[in-house]
Amino acid sequence: MANPTATDNVPATGTLGTFAGVFTPSVLTILGIILFLRLGYVMGSAGLARGLVIIALANAISVITSISLSAVATNLKVCGGGDYYLISRTLGLEFGGSIGLVLFLAQSVSIAFYCIGFAEAIAAFLPHAHPATVQLIAAGAVAFLFIFAWQGADWATRFQFVVMALLVAALLSFGIGGIRHWDSAVLAANWATPGDGAPFWVLFAIFFPAVTGFTQGVSMSGDLADPGKSIPLGTFLAVGLSIAVYFGVAILFSASMPNAILAMDYGAMKRVSAVGFFIDAGVIAATLSSAMASFMGAPRILQSLAADRIFVFLTPFATVSQPSGNPRRGVLLSAGIAFVTIALGQLNLVAGIVSMFFLISYGLLNYATYFEARTQSPSFRPRFKWFSPPLSLLGCVICLGAMLAIDPKSGAAAIALLFAVYQYLQRTAGPARWADSARSHHLQQVREHLLAAAEDPAHARDWRPQLLVFTHDSPKQAAILSFAAWIEGGSGFTEAVQIVEGEGPAVRKAREAAHRNLTEAIVRGRHPMFPLTVSAADPTQAMGVLIQSSGIGPLRPNTVVVNWMDDSAKAISGINAYNYVRNLRLIFRQGKNLVLLHTDQESWQRLETRSREDRRIDIWWQGDATSRLMLLLAYLMTRNEPWNKTALRVLTQGDGARVEAEKETLKKTLEEIRIDAAVEIVDDVEAATIVNRSADAAFVFLPMKFVHNQILDPTGKSFERCLPRLPASALALAAEDIDLDAAPEEGLAAQVAQAADELEAANKKAQIAEKTAADKKAALESLKNQVETLETEGISGAVPLEEHDALKEKLKDAASGAEKAYRRAMKAKVKAEDAAKAVDTLNPGGLPAKPPDHKE
Repeated sequence: MANPTATDNVPATGTLGTFAGVFTPSVLTILGIILFLRLGYVMGSAGLARGLVIIALANAISVITSISLSAVATNLKVCGGGDYYLISRTLGLEFGGSIGLVLFLAQSVSIAFYCIGFAEAIAAFLPHAHPATVQLIAAGAVAFLFIFAWQGADWATRFQFVVMALLVAALLSFGIGGIRHWDSAVLAANWATPGDGAPFWVLFAIFFPAVTGFTQGVSMSGDLADPGKSIPLGTFLAVGLSIAVYFGVAILFSASMPNAILAMDYGAMKRVSAVGFFIDAGVIAATLSSAMASFMGAPRILQSLAADRIFVFLTPFATVSQPSGNPRRGVLLSAGIAFVTIALGQLNLVAGIVSMFFLISYGLLNYATYFEARTQSPSFRPRFKWFSPPLSLLGCVICLGAMLAIDPKSGAAAIALLFAVYQYLQRTAGPARWADSARSHHLQQVREHLLAAAEDPAHARDWRPQLLVFTHDSPKQAAILSFAAWIEGGSGFTEAVQIVEGEGPAVRKAREAAHRNLTEAIVRGRHPMFPLTVSAADPTQAMGVLIQSSGIGPLRPNTVVVNWMDDSAKAISGINAYNYVRNLRLIFRQGKNLVLLHTDQESWQRLETRSREDRRIDIWWQGDATSRLMLLLAYLMTRNEPWNKTALRVLTQGDGARVEAEKETLKKTLEEIRIDAAVEIVDDVEAATIVNRSADAAFVFLPMKFVHNQILDPTGKSFERCLPRLPASALALAAEDIDLDAAPEEGLAAQVAQAADELEAANKKAQIAEKTAADKKAALESLKNQVETLETEGISGAVPLEEHDALKEKLKDAASGAEKAYRRAMKAKVKAEDAAKAVDTLNPGGLPAKPPDHKE
């Protein structure tokens, strides 16, 4: 015996070919008990026309799913596990684990279901049988099939060949009998639907299980020599043959017996058949073959599921026997479930749900193909080319519709169970041991959404903190990363950058080590940000390039976060802090907001140990762009769990004579921008006042400004007078003005709309002016012709002199009017062109920032 790990779930190295490994188990499951005992009833109750529609609709599901199945199977190196393997490697372990577990249970119960059908067929030959006879015969059938399943796929396929021979004999016998009984008049009479026939969807629900089972061959994927070739070919051969058989049998039924007899006699096929014994043999063969297919498929799904270690309690079932690779522990468990199900004797309670599980698997196979193709991943290169993503999605929808048509309650129960297992795995499963298509899906979504966002004009309501955080290997790295995650507030994007100074191989190794350390720090803190480490001979130059080039499309950094001047200033200035302020000024001139974090190890520890209810964030307000930036960042901090109960307080300097009025004005401003904060008016913003009022705060936001090569507080003095005596603090300087109460009608979209309206109006005026000019010109030409005619007549003396002079005066006026109309038309055309240029000039990527209220 071997005890594999998940890594042992490698591409299949079986020996079965297309016929024995895929075609035979699939076609034997499809040509099952519905064909022999229920197809006649469906045709008799529906009539030939509706019956053919039912067969066509049901088989459409199998054809579409076969197309999807072939696409996925030829895009992967298929291992054991069948449906489970294909779904899990595409949609992820949660979907795969859910469907794998329920499919194993469904197929294990199906063994009992088919064996009871076999037992009922045998019991019909036994007069005065005991009520427990059916259960005893079914248990015996399970034990008989268990021998073949225990021996492995080779033994099972030998048994299936015997069953196949019996099915062929039964179909030939029925075909011969149907041709003998052919009656065109009966066929014509059976075309219409009987008046007392059952509803369409009831009959569809009865017939649909006949087309299930075409994925049985997929369950044997681990035993196939070439799954990528055998699965599509074998599945399509099985589905194609079964379609021909069902349509042929349906027509023979309708041409042999009246609908009334077909609808009442489940044994109609035996009456039509040339040799009735073969139909009995076919029923027995159909039930045993379906049970055998489930007996072979269920343990292999379980083994693949266990090898992936999704459910820890299933790990022992990853063991397979050598050299055949037969999952015998799974065979034992499947047999046990079948025996228990037979003993309970409540198959009707689970039969509907079992069918639902198969339908769910078909729906998920279709969706997996659509999902994989929709990601546009370059790795999606299936050898099977005749598939269509929309068709796969349609197949998923049809499967869902079939579930609701067959039994809404069973469908809801199956979906609920699947969803419960999915939620369980989402909370308990560790990282996947394979790559699925989820990441490709996310990347494709990012691409589509970025392109869509770039097409829409930016608006102040869309502003989000896009942070560029310069960090360095120092004790303060964890603090600045946490702070950046707080002010991002779950609404923007953060890129943590580290610049390694120098060039050459040694520096490349240092950069790789720094990148690992930065990545580990981000992972430890569970920060939603991306690491970036670069090496450069000149950190200042590298920083300037990063400021300009970071981001993609509409996602460009708008705020830079750094530590306050100290040893960690190396993050942006190289070996020492000499160029610190100069580089900050460079960042500011590039239109980026600046946020400087000031803290030390002691104050940071106090902050982390402080209770949430006791925390307060102070914002020192000046009513300018920087104040609005600080207020918004403080509010975004409260969106994070460590700060969700934190109170905000806005402090501002006021005029002693108007304190209450100024307080009410600021309160009204805060109410308009929908940020809850207490308001406090102070006499001044000197260092002593700031320390006195904010020393007990958990965090403090302070405005700053540049004067020459210094960073100063609002009063123009050094921060060294207050920062050492304050808790953890952030200094801010806004390079853009954020409108915290922007109306939807404002912004670039409104400007574009206004410019478009002006363009439309200008075009209309230009058209009217051009038409007027054209009319004037036509009138002028008409008068010229009249004058020429009069002059000609005047020479002969036929026209009076007064009329000639009047026409010449009109001609002069018309020429003047035409010239003025032409000039107006040209002016209107120029205005229209200017309006068109105004529309084109507006930046679709976003408005330039309004000038800040402060000056550098």
